Amino acid sequence: MFTNDTLEGRVALITGGGTGIGLEIAMTYARLGASVMLVGRNEERVQAAAQAINESGGCAAARRADVRDYDDVKTAVDAAVERFGSLDVLVNNAAGNFICPTAELSPRGWRTVIDIDLNGTFHGCHAAYPYLKRSVHGGSIISIITMLGVTGWPGAAHASAAKGGILSLSRTLAVEWGGDNIRVNTISPGPIGDTEGVRRMYEEAGRGELEAKKTALGRFGRKVDIANAAVFLASDLGCYVTGENLIVDGGRWLKYVAA
Repeated sequence: MFTNDTLEGRVALITGGGTGIGLEIAMTYARLGASVMLVGRNEERVQAAAQAINESGGCAAARRADVRDYDDVKTAVDAAVERFGSLDVLVNNAAGNFICPTAELSPRGWRTVIDIDLNGTFHGCHAAYPYLKRSVHGGSIISIITMLGVTGWPGAAHASAAKGGILSLSRTLAVEWGGDNIRVNTISPGPIGDTEGVRRMYEEAGRGELEAKKTALGRFGRKVDIANAAVFLASDLGCYVTGENLIVDGGRWLKYVAA
C-alpha cells in the first residue's frame, strides 16, 4: 500500500508495543523506514519484539515503562531520543480493560483503567511534546481509542470514559499544539479478529459470529488495517489532518445506529 520509504528518517515511540495492534504498528513503521522504540510493562516481551524487528531488517529498541508513572514514560521518551536522535511520532496504544457492570465496578477498578488509558495518554503527550515540536517532519501523536468511547460502552464504563477523555484531550491538543507543527489524531478500531481481546471477549465466549454481524461489512478487521491507518496519520500523506478520529471499524458504529 505504501512505498518502502514512506516513513524514512522518522522516529516513533509506541506504548503497548510488545503485542497486538501496537506491535503490528511498530513492525509496519519499521518496514517503511522508521526507527521504533517499543514501550511496555513486560521487559521480556518488548525486548523480544524489538529483536524480531531488528532481525527482519528494521531498526528497533525497547524500554520497560508503566504508562501510569509519568517519570517512567519520560525516561522512555528521553531514551528514544538518546538512541535515535529525535522523536517524530508518538503512538499511545497502551490500554487496560475488563468487562464489569458499573454497579459492581470498584473504585480501584475504575481508577486502574482511567490511569492506564487516559492518564497514560496524557503522560505520553506531555513527555513527548518538547521533542515533537522540534521534529523536522512535524510531530504526530496518534492515540488508539474506540467509538464505544463516544457512543457509550455498557459493561465497560471505565474504558468508555477513558477513551472519550482521550478523544477530547486529543482535539484540545490539536488546537493548542498546532502552532508547534504537531498534529494530534485518534484511531477508533472496531473488532480486530487477530487480537487477544477479540479472542478472549468474543470468540471464547461463543459470540464471534454475532459480533462480526454487528459490523456493516459483516466481518472482523485485521491488525494491519489499524497499522495502515497509523502510517497514513504519521506520514506526509496525512500532513493536513489533525483533530480527527479515524474510524476503522467496518461500519460497526453506523450499524449500531441503524439498528
